[in-house]
Amino acid sequence: MPSSPKSRKSWLDHYRGLMGNWTRRQNNRHDAEDAVHDAVLGLLDQTCTHIQNIPSYLFQATRNQLFDESRRRGRWAQTPLDQLDEADTPLSPDVADACQSTQLMDELEVVLLQLPLVCRQVFLWNKIEGYSQREIAERLGLSQSMVEKHMKRALTHLQTHLHLFQQD
Repeated sequence: MPSSPKSRKSWLDHYRGLMGNWTRRQNNRHDAEDAVHDAVLGLLDQTCTHIQNIPSYLFQATRNQLFDESRRRGRWAQTPLDQLDEADTPLSPDVADACQSTQLMDELEVVLLQLPLVCRQVFLWNKIEGYSQREIAERLGLSQSMVEKHMKRALTHLQTHLHLFQQD
């Protein structure tokens, strides 16, 4: 049974306060806006009317969204370039290495486009965006085992087609 019209409109009463609260807590207003937006969409997508405390629901859902985003970003530790060791990031790259990297990127794009859309999306969300397989399964409405199968298919496809670039 869909939410009542009253509950669908009452989130507007809390939006400004929620935005102000999370904007003060976050350094990035855009992250707060995205999280609040996702929380409101979650509320509007609810098919039951048993949510009794809408402000509490929106607060908790926004908090969860921001926590997930923070955790996702934490997977990719960032170090400023000036703090990296010269051996790890040479300032004068080898021309041959640069050429091979460009060729690899071009070939990678071609090979990824050969994959079915869902398979390609699973690979990119996992390897580039840092989403877990469980998160991807929830986002795409798939079982986790299906996400694993798509990931295995993508990795096998990449390994098969990019074998010329493998280092000895």
